[in-house]
Amino acid sequence: MICTYPRGGSDVTDFSPADSRPSAVPPSPAAAPSATGGLIDPHRIVDAIELVLKGQRDAVELAVITLLAQGHLLIEDVPGVGKTTLATALAKAIDTTVARIQFTPDLLPSDIVGVSIYRPQTSTFEFAPGPIFANIIVADEINRASPKTQSALLEAMQEEQVTVDGRTYRLKDPFMVIATQNPLEMEGTYPLPEAQRDRFMVRLSLGYPAYADEVAMLDSQELSDPLQALAPAATAQQVSALVAAARSLHAAEAIKQYIVDLADATRRLPGVRLGASPRSGIQLLRAAKAAALLAGRRYVVPDDVQHMLRYVWGHRLIQTGQTNRSTDELLHDLVGRVKVR
Repeated sequence: MICTYPRGGSDVTDFSPADSRPSAVPPSPAAAPSATGGLIDPHRIVDAIELVLKGQRDAVELAVITLLAQGHLLIEDVPGVGKTTLATALAKAIDTTVARIQFTPDLLPSDIVGVSIYRPQTSTFEFAPGPIFANIIVADEINRASPKTQSALLEAMQEEQVTVDGRTYRLKDPFMVIATQNPLEMEGTYPLPEAQRDRFMVRLSLGYPAYADEVAMLDSQELSDPLQALAPAATAQQVSALVAAARSLHAAEAIKQYIVDLADATRRLPGVRLGASPRSGIQLLRAAKAAALLAGRRYVVPDDVQHMLRYVWGHRLIQTGQTNRSTDELLHDLVGRVKVR
């Protein structure tokens, strides 16, 4: 990670908060003040999950960044590479309540949010909460449920609350939805509408592990499932403290202008029908702050924004179909053209 970003030749922008700037030479990373002082090290969560998911540290770190940024995670990949395993391992690595929902065509919204049940003994209706009231929701194969059922997650993901029979119920803190879907097998599925995809802060794919990692995976799972032995690495209170620390990290005005410049550039890209929305910019800033926290810094640098860009915006851009380039390629080129002011 870099701590400064060149601008116009020899000029340098300092992205650290004013009260922590040195008078002369910046300290080495080892001597720099930690962003997690007094808190647990978020790498404890990463290390715990990696014991289950061998060779996927980058994906695991992205999942933890999403958690610390108060976002929701969409995992898209072919069957058998560990989508559900990553989602379940992240949920088990935190000592919180977990609910796994297998999405099917006959799943109803009330199966997710809950339903009011009439009690004849008291002549009143009693609300029976659904699995959405857990801290971590694993929505497996989310695109197999109908759009009506998928929409039951919209209010929960955006406002961390649900409304049933005109009454609003707050959800637990922290709250995170981790959804999986197979992008290849589309028969009998319902593609996520754009409003639903936009609720997910990060989309990632795992891919196949390296040869040595796959051999190690066979060794570790030959006699037992390491997922069953996974112990929590953090409590809900510790995660909430990390979330608050990430939110309070310093982001210089130049960083915010950089994000807006990137968003504006996507709206003028040839072959792109829908560019990044203002909400996309907010999500990118929060993700960049969480990435900085994981890196042990108290402030955001352009590398944080660039690293998270394709994971936060890649599923939000809508192309016209007149280009053969992927959104990842378009965003990669954009980073090379748009500079920090």
